[in-house]
Amino acid sequence: MRIRPCIDIHDGKVKQIVGGSLDDITGADTNYISEHGASFFGRLYKNCKLPGGHIILLNKAGTKEYREDLRAASDAMSEYPQGFMIGGGVTSENAESYIKLGASHVIVTSYVFRDGIIDYDRLNELVGLVGKEHLVLDLSCRKKSSGEGSDYYIVTDRWQKFTDTVLSHETMTKLQEYADEYLIHAVDAEGRKSGIDIELIRLLGSWKGDLPITYAGGVSSFEDLDTIRQLGNDKIDVTIGSALNIFGGDMDFHEVLNYVGNPQ
Repeated sequence: MRIRPCIDIHDGKVKQIVGGSLDDITGADTNYISEHGASFFGRLYKNCKLPGGHIILLNKAGTKEYREDLRAASDAMSEYPQGFMIGGGVTSENAESYIKLGASHVIVTSYVFRDGIIDYDRLNELVGLVGKEHLVLDLSCRKKSSGEGSDYYIVTDRWQKFTDTVLSHETMTKLQEYADEYLIHAVDAEGRKSGIDIELIRLLGSWKGDLPITYAGGVSSFEDLDTIRQLGNDKIDVTIGSALNIFGGDMDFHEVLNYVGNPQ
């Protein structure tokens, strides 16, 4: 298990929001707004030797606010070149530019799902543009009743829309030839500091595929980290946001790094 750091940017500022609460009319339920710019976190993560972090641009692509997000992201990547993956509004038109800007990978969800299903033409186009080795698929999900029970469905458009695609071992195996990693948020736990989604972690930990997986959502204690390590068979990395003291939470950032064994 490794800690994967994050920088979530909204209106050009580093924030932590409640998962699934963001829309263009009412904004978002916000847990924390940092007094520091994105460059501060870029330096922090570089000094702590934490590669593979995620920068997520939360505003709608094409807006003035999105451009402010991108400027902040550029500041962070200038501090830590190749230290971050970037997601939010990524398409075939801008994916290459983000790699040239200093991102190690682009993170994609909405662009490769159209009308609720996987658009393999778009997926192949992205692989052709940036290469499988620079592509992360964000398979963030929410639970929904289906038939006799309930399943985790991949969600898009800043987690507002359900796709018709179930997050399953079959789906993950089918998509692994197109990506270098998976990033998976338990959306209904994200930003709530109310505990992790144990059922989802068990599902991810039992997958027999080869891609690295990063889980995010609800981590609020060191006991949660123990559970992820155990149920994830020590092969799932983890992102912690609102629970960290650098984002207004109670878990000390450096203690967390020591606890999981990340170098500092």
